[in-house]
Amino acid sequence: MPPLPRIPHPRLVPAILVACAGLALVKAGSLWQAAPGEGLLVASAVASSPPPAPAKPAAPPPAPTPPPANPVDQAERDLLGNLRERRTQMEAREAAIAAREAVLAAAERRLTARLDEMAALKSRLEALERGRGEREEAGWRGLVKTYESMRPRDAATVFDDLEISVLVQIVHRMREAKTAPILGAMRPDRARTLTAELARLRAADNRTD
Repeated sequence: MPPLPRIPHPRLVPAILVACAGLALVKAGSLWQAAPGEGLLVASAVASSPPPAPAKPAAPPPAPTPPPANPVDQAERDLLGNLRERRTQMEAREAAIAAREAVLAAAERRLTARLDEMAALKSRLEALERGRGEREEAGWRGLVKTYESMRPRDAATVFDDLEISVLVQIVHRMREAKTAPILGAMRPDRARTLTAELARLRAADNRTD
């Protein structure tokens, strides 16, 4: 068995403790005297050093690069754009055509109404003309009947002095059996003039027929 260490003498322990405590007090005083000067040096160094430069702002991240256009999609967009443009043009043309058709329809309606008015006016004029002609014819027939009932010599005396245009209309409506004796009783020159006018009137009637 190894020998046990020797324990110091009990009287020496308090002395050692007192010595250690005194050494600690000496070192603490030295540190207290040196501390103010070192604190001033540190404060001076901190005051004389330049302030730190402000941090630069971070650069914005780069914009994402768009993906390359698909040529097929671009062609489809172009085609759709062309189709829309053509549709717009066609709608404009259709609107213009519809407007022209509306104008033509209105003009046609006005023309039809005008033609109807003219047709109605023509009918009224023809009716008036027929009425006038019938009245004139009735007047001529009355004169014819009067002269046919007269003696030929008396009628010839009147015919010699009657205006030729009126005389032609009367004799033209008379029966030939009544006309011949009256012409024979008229003055020869007057009878020749009446005969020539009657021939001209009957030729005109034949051309009209």
